[in-house]
Amino acid sequence: MVNSSKIIAVISPESAPVKRLIQAAKEEGSVLDVTQGRKTKSVIVMENGQYLLSALQTETIANRMQSGEKTEET
Repeated sequence: MVNSSKIIAVISPESAPVKRLIQAAKEEGSVLDVTQGRKTKSVIVMENGQYLLSALQTETIANRMQSGEKTEET
């Protein structure tokens, strides 16, 4: 589980700049791989400078974040 208020961005890992960003972050030790051995389908950029590699699609994460905001408002 991740605190959604600490998320800066959810991005696709397919582009070359994102791949370079992740490689540099791995060298620094600021990447958490939470894919459980599955293919990385999204990268979650956290407020504290950490990157989470997720097996969920970016759309799925965005939908879950939106549904969580609606639940908190009611």
